[in-house]
Amino acid sequence: MKVKLKFFIVSVSILFVQQLHAQTELTPSEINQFKAQVAETASQTKTIVSDFVQKKEMDFLQDEAISEGELTFKAPNLIRWEYKKPYTYQVIFKGDELFVNEEGNKKVIDLRSNKLFKSFNSLLVNSIKGTMFDDEAFEISYFKIEKGFRVDFIPKDKRMRRFIASFQLTFSETDHQVTQLKLIEPSNDFTVILFDNKQINVSVLDSVFKM
Repeated sequence: MKVKLKFFIVSVSILFVQQLHAQTELTPSEINQFKAQVAETASQTKTIVSDFVQKKEMDFLQDEAISEGELTFKAPNLIRWEYKKPYTYQVIFKGDELFVNEEGNKKVIDLRSNKLFKSFNSLLVNSIKGTMFDDEAFEISYFKIEKGFRVDFIPKDKRMRRFIASFQLTFSETDHQVTQLKLIEPSNDFTVILFDNKQINVSVLDSVFKM
């Protein structure tokens, strides 16, 4: 029994040490270097077409709710989310408007009157453009993680914190593109969006962002 207990303690200790080394907060000079690298990448990024997998985890669900689709971005601020599985619908951020097409049922949302949607859109657009680090609406922390970097955004606005506790953006170590977006709710439920098969600066027609 003592042998098993020692083995358990050693295993937990190793796991704890691994978790400590899994992320390291960046120093001020490392932050400046990282921001400069992201900004350089963003300045050269005109379009992005990427597959994505969205995973929603909630306490009352035994399994994750998983959706798949395609993200299309065109500078300066056009974004289209097209969900293909298990349901088909499109979401387009265009200027101050959000267009939704759910199996033929279309609606338009004025982002100026919806602070949560507007903040989400601004965060995503600015992350691609490399300008989100100057956003005064969030407390921002920077970390080095395995094979990349993670930036945490905590909303300063109390009303927004009732819906979103924090955003987390993960960046590739090689090209400093966003590879993952995580939205954490006050209940600790969260949504993770993973980007894959990314194509940079391919031709994207303006008609893609019309409904």
